[in-house]
Amino acid sequence: MRNFIDIKDSNEQKLVEILNTRNDVKAERIKRFLDLLDLTKKENSPIKIIADRILSLPRFADFDIVSIPKIVTVENEFDALNSPKDHPTRKETDTFFLDNTHHLRTQMTVMWPFYLRDKNVLNRLEKDGQIMALAPGLVYRKDEIDRKHFPAFHQIDGLLICKKSKKIITLDDLKEVETEMTKAIFGDDIEYRFLVDSFPFTDPSVQIEIKFNNDWMEVVGSGLVHSQVLVNLGINPDEYNGWAFGFGIERLAMVKFGIPDIRIFWSTDPRITSQFKDINSKYKEVSKFPETSRDISFVIDKNINLNNYYEIVRDFAENLIEEVKLVDEFENEAKFGAGKKSYTFRIVYRSPERTLTNEEINIIQEKIREKTIQELKAILR
Repeated sequence: MRNFIDIKDSNEQKLVEILNTRNDVKAERIKRFLDLLDLTKKENSPIKIIADRILSLPRFADFDIVSIPKIVTVENEFDALNSPKDHPTRKETDTFFLDNTHHLRTQMTVMWPFYLRDKNVLNRLEKDGQIMALAPGLVYRKDEIDRKHFPAFHQIDGLLICKKSKKIITLDDLKEVETEMTKAIFGDDIEYRFLVDSFPFTDPSVQIEIKFNNDWMEVVGSGLVHSQVLVNLGINPDEYNGWAFGFGIERLAMVKFGIPDIRIFWSTDPRITSQFKDINSKYKEVSKFPETSRDISFVIDKNINLNNYYEIVRDFAENLIEEVKLVDEFENEAKFGAGKKSYTFRIVYRSPERTLTNEEINIIQEKIREKTIQELKAILR
């Protein structure tokens, strides 16, 4: 029998209250992301269609559906899950930090510490010898700007832990699960293969890829639960074992439904949302609206991570920017000074819903220019 488990963290509400008293740039960005709707719960969303397809598989009928806080700790997401100390996601260039110890979750795998420390779950594990969970939801990462990337996206993670006396889990068990999920989304005739992979929280690890347009595309990453992670979470790896998987929904939905631009998932235009009825729906462009581009050149400290610039652009562009291209970069110590570098970006404006006017683009572009100077201490060229 399926249980719906909503795990709260009393500290999250306090952190949100503190966040709401702030008006600095970082806080405003985080508040904007926290306000985003979880599309796994939105009707006529391709994200929900994919999520429902997985959650409704008979194999998962008795799996708990787990909800966890959006704000998590470094200990829960990185330390407990065996993440290396130098992993990029531990840095502010990749992750949205509220303070030194709290950040917006970057992966639904952070469900594990919440789930495996829940007293009722642990009681069932001891009594039944097995627990099983699925966790769909939004995650957040700083990223470049183009048709395939958005700083908030959706994942589904799965986890099974059982006593070794009940079953010794093998990669073959996991491959069977992955194959079934892949066929549920892409059909029984899809060509697929397994490759060795590597994750800090599973060992050994594998991924399944599908053949699409003559190219191989990763679908699901997975593996056997790492013994050190079990130790970190207070579970004896000599007595228990398990498997886990995780995948991003957007990249699969873009392939399955023929969606060319990730911003389309966030559209509320009924001409777009009405197109998605079931797993066999295909997207048709409402209209091919023209693009308009603007270039911006500036000199900054060459140690500044460019993700910081992408965040500045997102602050003012809403969903009106299709792509930000780095078209030129060079150093000239005599001209710019030591440790400085010149960059030229081309910002491509295009809405999937309407034609943009030069006036509104110019207003946005000027705000981006002003903020580039303020935040990056840039010299515009």
